Amino acid sequence: MKHILIIEDDKEIAGIERDYLELSGYGTTIAEDGTEGMRLALTGDFDLILMDVMLPGIDGFEICRRIRGEVDIPILMVTARRNDIDKIRGLGFGADGYIEKPFSPGVLVARVKAQLAQYERLKGKQKKDDTIRYGDIELDPGRHVVTVRGQEKRLPNKEFQLLEFLMINADHVFSREALYTRIWGMDPIGNTATVPVHINRIREAVEEDPANPKHILNIWGVGYKFKP
Repeated sequence: MKHILIIEDDKEIAGIERDYLELSGYGTTIAEDGTEGMRLALTGDFDLILMDVMLPGIDGFEICRRIRGEVDIPILMVTARRNDIDKIRGLGFGADGYIEKPFSPGVLVARVKAQLAQYERLKGKQKKDDTIRYGDIELDPGRHVVTVRGQEKRLPNKEFQLLEFLMINADHVFSREALYTRIWGMDPIGNTATVPVHINRIREAVEEDPANPKHILNIWGVGYKFKP
């Protein structure tokens, strides 16, 4: 049974999330504030974290930032905010996606299932694929590690998947919509800012000069490609 950590201070919303996830076959644990949520998240006992942005103690952005380097699992953030800046901020800290309030229980469960399925596909793929090397960048799917100029980098799930896909398809250009559909496994409507945020994080990790990238290129008006 997959176990979901729900970090939500609104008891009614937390109860709805718990009830529908458990009806769908998931185990759940609820934390009612950010401090307790972060403590539980760092135990590594969960398959996915579903958390509100606005929390007492420590907010969702800070939780995401602190745990992302320690815990390699999907993170979905729940928010009533519709401002793209807030979404970009969360994605920049390593969130895998957003669910906007008010949401239907069916959408919630579908998004959780999609994230878990995508994560499982990645993990299964990593056990089979060989290391990919281009110049001073080496990507090891089995260890989920990128080595850049001899230094190991551990990228969050979505950054790793994006880099892997672009390296496998080197010199091919993909639109941000195509990349979102391929990596997130769902319609990109309303999520146009997601791919550029993750691309920028990849550049910060692998490019010698992120402001003038040599590998992760933006083909203006078209999309992105990896140049060997």
